[in-house]
Amino acid sequence: MVVHFRLTSPPGVTKQLVHLLSDQAWVTNVTLQEGAVVRPQGDLVECDVAREKAGVLLNKLNGLGLDRSGGIVITTPTGTPFDAARRLEAAAPGHPDDAVIWEAVEAQAEAGAIPTVSFHVFLVLAVALASIAVITDSAVLVVGAMVVGPEYSAVAACCAGIALGRVSLFARGVRLLVLSFVFAIGVVTLLALVARGFGMITLDEVTRARPNTGFIWHPDQWSFIVAVIAGAAGALALALSKTATLVGVFISVTTVPAAGNLALGLAFWDSSEIAGSGEQLLINIVGMVLAGAVVLLLMRWCWPSLTAWSERVFGRQADLADD
Repeated sequence: MVVHFRLTSPPGVTKQLVHLLSDQAWVTNVTLQEGAVVRPQGDLVECDVAREKAGVLLNKLNGLGLDRSGGIVITTPTGTPFDAARRLEAAAPGHPDDAVIWEAVEAQAEAGAIPTVSFHVFLVLAVALASIAVITDSAVLVVGAMVVGPEYSAVAACCAGIALGRVSLFARGVRLLVLSFVFAIGVVTLLALVARGFGMITLDEVTRARPNTGFIWHPDQWSFIVAVIAGAAGALALALSKTATLVGVFISVTTVPAAGNLALGLAFWDSSEIAGSGEQLLINIVGMVLAGAVVLLLMRWCWPSLTAWSERVFGRQADLADD
């Protein structure tokens, strides 16, 4: 797998940039269009880079000052069916599926800490679904609420803030988590009060034994263990851009369902439901943040050496390419 770099270069830097790209065995398809960039005026340079070396190239480009005086755009092609791409991957140590582009991780984390309207709308809808799941004792709706919930992006921002030493990023992630859940729970509580007033729900529907959904407000040691495992898996998926894996994280932790149960507990002011749901919500968030941060810290520390060891055990891509 390769990534594509689209670079805007000031004329005074272009010659040095092209020389830098041409000297790397893991860079191919270097193209130059002089004077092609209108605003700001400059040259357009493009190339394909082995994914494992994308971070290394970014550091070199930043060394040239291209992040300040030019432009850097990175995209991932949907396919690269040509021999040079395979040779490129074989020349770079490690496997492309194990490559981590930390600049991309940071960018994703930054985006996840932004309090957008859509984030709050999705969270309200997810908490509302979770509340209905409680009333109907539907495990299917619980899973649906987990999938709709967008909260892991804020959790990821907290994890990355700790791992990357970005205090402001961590603080923004925590603020988004706290304020968005307060808002969503508040909205659903008001809706539950309206439904209660019209006789659509009763206290018995909330407090009765619920074999399919009772677990979402009864925290135990397994609640924390599941949160830790899910947080670790989510951080690994974030670093490696495995979006499909993140869906599994969404449906493994009862963060949103606990919030839905909490909203109903507040609507009927049932102290046991409120306490259990609040504890479950807190355990899930803290467990995910701690585990995710530890995984990202370990990846920054030992991931390159671990992937290099993997090549020694299982063979280099170059060896596989010759078979």
